[in-house]
Amino acid sequence: MAQPRVPDEAESLAALLRATAAKDMRAFRLLYDATSSHLLGVLMRILRHRERAEDALQDCYLRIWNKADSYAEERGHPLAWMMTIARYRALDLIRAHREHRSTDEEALPMDLDWADASDAPDNQAETDEHLHRLNHCLEELSDEQRKAVMLAYYEGYTHPELAERMRSPLGTVKSWVRRGLQRLRECLEP
Repeated sequence: MAQPRVPDEAESLAALLRATAAKDMRAFRLLYDATSSHLLGVLMRILRHRERAEDALQDCYLRIWNKADSYAEERGHPLAWMMTIARYRALDLIRAHREHRSTDEEALPMDLDWADASDAPDNQAETDEHLHRLNHCLEELSDEQRKAVMLAYYEGYTHPELAERMRSPLGTVKSWVRRGLQRLRECLEP
């Protein structure tokens, strides 16, 4: 007798998102329980302050509740969609507080520890492996590509802001980001 097929993580999360779109509170709670440690890790890495990350996490789930119907399965993994929401929320907060930040050259965050192990103990080994691969791939980029990608992705700089900060032409900076992301994508593909 054949065993019933167990849905994978993407299918389960997609089903929870569909139910959340229908305003099913139980499904939303299950979705939160299954994904909040991942999103908090993203927010902690970008915002670097637990309290701000927790506040941003609430904003993310409010957006997920309101926008769950806009998730399209054919466009990618549900967790990637949710992590994108978290990333954009964090970058919005950074932009809103940029005037309070120092304009001195800051060190790029090259050790990519997302959060401490207590944030997601079940996923720490997997996260460590992904971060090791990402660090390896980042090391393969040119210095300019790596700096442009890191500032754009982790600090939320726009292309014109990058051009000014890196003292390089706008087209050159756009090329560094585009080619850097393309190389990262190629390097990270299985």
